[in-house]
Amino acid sequence: MVYNAIFWLNTFPHNYGVHITISPRTLITGLTIDYHKHRKLGFGTYVQLHEAVNSTLKPRTLGAISLGLMGNVQGGHYFLSLHLDKRLNRYSLTILPMPNAEVDQVHCLAAMAEKYEGIVFNNINGNFYQNDS
Repeated sequence: MVYNAIFWLNTFPHNYGVHITISPRTLITGLTIDYHKHRKLGFGTYVQLHEAVNSTLKPRTLGAISLGLMGNVQGGHYFLSLHLDKRLNRYSLTILPMPNAEVDQVHCLAAMAEKYEGIVFNNINGNFYQNDS
């Protein structure tokens, strides 16, 4: 959520910034935002991600929640898969209303997070960093 907020703050020029018409993001990366590519999803939107199609019985879509833009030219987004418990990046998706099962899963994840006191930090492998202070 913080990454998404900072991304959008840096996408627009600031009144007291380095340049009056060019955003900080464009100054640093050289990339601009195209409304039709980059603003199709809001933070927290439920989608079905389209997975690679093959002849197996494996599901062809995967439910996930939008976490925000990747910031690339193609307009890809980051997603949180509630059942895989992973952050994914995809381009092909279908926007749907949030099903009750996904709402229940979010409540379960929130209840699990409450068993820790304070903020819990994980590394890329999901291992917890203990605060020994």
